[in-house]
Amino acid sequence: MSSNRAAKALAQVNRAPVQPTYRTLASVVGGALRLLTKQQWLGGERIPRIGGIIVVSNHISNFDPLVLGHFLIWHGRWPRALGKIDLWRVPVIGWLARETGQIPVERHTERAGNSLILAEEALAAHECVVIYPEGTITADPDGWPMVARPGAAKLAFRTGAPVIPVAQWGANEVMPGKKPTWPRLFPRKTMRLLAGEPVDLSDLAEAADLPSAAAEASVRIMDALTALLVELRGVRHRSAATTLGSVDGCRETGLAPRARARADRLGCGP
Repeated sequence: MSSNRAAKALAQVNRAPVQPTYRTLASVVGGALRLLTKQQWLGGERIPRIGGIIVVSNHISNFDPLVLGHFLIWHGRWPRALGKIDLWRVPVIGWLARETGQIPVERHTERAGNSLILAEEALAAHECVVIYPEGTITADPDGWPMVARPGAAKLAFRTGAPVIPVAQWGANEVMPGKKPTWPRLFPRKTMRLLAGEPVDLSDLAEAADLPSAAAEASVRIMDALTALLVELRGVRHRSAATTLGSVDGCRETGLAPRARARADRLGCGP
């Protein structure tokens, strides 16, 4: 079980080169998380140790970036996460984000697309890029994933990098809700994470330029995360598929048969 990795020193599990500030920060935060929380890590062997990868995860708390980062770093990868530009304006946090090579997202501006360009560059440099496909902490009352934005799918199509889903649960018990609060650390909460197999998007490659392909890929990504979360939580999801919201551009043609069948199932065939 990969949970055993959490008990090891950073130098034992990750010797990949990185900015000194990042390694120091990871060592301090990882040590604190090990003391203040419990770790149940599953599927860590599915995280490729080399090469550019896109890690997607469900967003459940303001605390979960630390938890997900802990998991990935202790499995040999240094995450470069896409995050709202607002964080870069916060003293200390903004400095750390810059020093550790995180990727700012400037939504609703003419520079909104820059984040994907920076993410492409990171993947070309064989980095681990982290995206929360929902783009925000879930508003679902039961904590389930919501509909995805197309960014992760577009990035996968542009680069061919594998999309690795990682479901998580537990950080929401430390810091519930969308607004930052004082962490509820006692009694110690268990941070549960489960990595899955890469999301298969291969049959969408020929239609990658169509909006419907990104919509279909986004549905598959959220389906994969939901299925992992069902396994992690041990409770049944209220729906067989993650279909919260409409699928944009689903009247476009050119999808591969598997994708067309999915579009028909969602009620948005031609």
